[in-house]
Amino acid sequence: MDIWILLGLLAVWNGIVFGFYAVDKYKAVHHLWRIPEKVLLLLAVFAGGVGALVAGQVVHHKTRKWYFWLAWLVGLVVDFILIILIFHLL
Repeated sequence: MDIWILLGLLAVWNGIVFGFYAVDKYKAVHHLWRIPEKVLLLLAVFAGGVGALVAGQVVHHKTRKWYFWLAWLVGLVVDFILIILIFHLL
């Protein structure tokens, strides 16, 4: 598989994670049914760290909770490991 396809998939995944955080922020502001925190945390940890961190900063969502910062950091590490693996294995 081409390196750029894999990097593109990682970027799309992070965009999807960003979308989940943005939708949850919208729902929070409008007092609607929310996306469970466990889902947001798992999305961040499973290679969505960049999207989650950017969403947290752009839409100011979940930035006061330490465990979200931890999940974002773990997700960033996973993202960087995947990028390194993509470039070294292909």
